[in-house]
Amino acid sequence: MIDKRYWIGFNLIKGIGAVRMQALIRHFGDLEAAWNAAPIELARAGLGGKVIERIVQARKAVDLEKLWTKIDAQGIKILTWEDETYPQRLKEIEQPPPVLYIRGDYLPDDLFAVAIVGTRRVTAYGRQITEELAAYLAANGITVISGLARGVDAVAHQTALKAGGRTIGVLGSGVDKIYPPEHRGLAEKMMESGAIVSDYALGTPPDASNFPPRNRIISGLSLAVVVIEAGETSGALITAEFAAEQGREIFAVPGSILAPQSKGTNKLIQNGALPLLSVNDLMQALDLTRMGEQKAARKVIPSDETEARLLNVLSEEPLHVDEIRNQTELPIEKVSATLALMELKGMVRQVGGMNYIAVREVQSDYSTFKG
Repeated sequence: MIDKRYWIGFNLIKGIGAVRMQALIRHFGDLEAAWNAAPIELARAGLGGKVIERIVQARKAVDLEKLWTKIDAQGIKILTWEDETYPQRLKEIEQPPPVLYIRGDYLPDDLFAVAIVGTRRVTAYGRQITEELAAYLAANGITVISGLARGVDAVAHQTALKAGGRTIGVLGSGVDKIYPPEHRGLAEKMMESGAIVSDYALGTPPDASNFPPRNRIISGLSLAVVVIEAGETSGALITAEFAAEQGREIFAVPGSILAPQSKGTNKLIQNGALPLLSVNDLMQALDLTRMGEQKAARKVIPSDETEARLLNVLSEEPLHVDEIRNQTELPIEKVSATLALMELKGMVRQVGGMNYIAVREVQSDYSTFKG
């Protein structure tokens, strides 16, 4: 079992992100050894002088045991790359955050999530669309993800809760620094039916520079990002950019060409985002109409080596069941039975004539079985 105190320690140090954390683990084997290493060894691991100086200062100033006790007392959960419960979809992105601080619970069913983002200056039109979309998603077992900001974000979270669904807020501050302050009550309710998440250390204030990077987590946790309303310089457009880089679907709600709040969304559509004309557009594009069956199958049927072998040979190009059998060297009966179960779980899809493809969003969840 990993000692998460050292992950938290390095997370406190400016200049230690995903790339340098990976370098430290490669060089030292674990972060405990890295935390206790001499400066010359840290230099051999590839760290520069300023970063090493910050590490030395942090080791003198921070009592990791007291910090861990404080985190535990507040009921904050810590997830690292090495935890099995670390969000699988987030692992797909380039340089996923090494440490996540969570108040509430991130559940396996939250793999099925859609981000709803938009302007803080939401109009009556934007509010109506947000409410209808969030309510529908929540009622159908799809987690609603947003950034707890004023405007569209808050409406999405509030509506998901009213509909009895789950919702997750990703912060640009520590999870003990809810921002904006008037959303503390909303955040408390979200912790009961979802979670508040951040990769920023406890005590981190909501500095303006923190919010663009946190948007990569909003999109990273989601199957798709829906932009309701956005001005030409809206932060929601940054989320859409991250979504595009991460291979997520991007939907935008069209609006009047005269409305400032629709300039960003209309531009997204012009540049290739899918126009959201009804919730069915989203459900069909993401194949979410079988959500109940997929979730039930995930709970009942665990992944195994057979599934892994099938996923190893499947891709987005159709492959006939006979060729799958030849490549995996498994009995045809086992191949057919396993494919049927995997289709129910949403891992593969039959595209006619006994040809199968891997569903891209789920395929990466089983990458740990690949050699």
